[in-house]
Amino acid sequence: MDNLMIDIETLGTKPSCVILSISAVSFDLKTGRIGDVFHQNICVEDSVKQGLKIDEQTFFWWLNQSKEAQQKIVNLSDQRKLKNTLIRLHQFVYNYTSNDVKVWGNSARFDLGILEAAFDLFDYELPWKHYNERDVRTLVAFAPEIKDEQKFEGVPHYGIDDCKHQIKYCSKIFNKLNIAENPNT
Repeated sequence: MDNLMIDIETLGTKPSCVILSISAVSFDLKTGRIGDVFHQNICVEDSVKQGLKIDEQTFFWWLNQSKEAQQKIVNLSDQRKLKNTLIRLHQFVYNYTSNDVKVWGNSARFDLGILEAAFDLFDYELPWKHYNERDVRTLVAFAPEIKDEQKFEGVPHYGIDDCKHQIKYCSKIFNKLNIAENPNT
């Protein structure tokens, strides 16, 4: 597949924040077909030892989220160190996407920017080309009604479900724009 939707859950909004989980779903933008899936919860204690920070406001924001979402990110039996998770994500991107994969984040500056900072923390190279980064919010700005009409399935703030939701409305918006540009196709 040549598109990859990434969603991270964090304890902050800056590049130096603790990452709670990383999710990625490969997909076909035109059809919305979903491919391979990656998800990993990350050990908060390890991330703090690496120098990452917990933002108090974001911590309290999480306390107001659903119990299902909270349980998904604090599954202690499924937590790994950040360094190991980044290695696994790199392998996933290499094994399950094209060499020219387009990487999507719901605000490239947030998801992809924070991930880039995490890769930099360990002097790791990004597993995608920076010029292939795509921003979900920019695409949504062209047809926000499509996102508004898309029913969410799953648990909000669980990365895999967030990725799948974003893929659905991004594909619909992409096709609407493509039809508007090429009405005879």
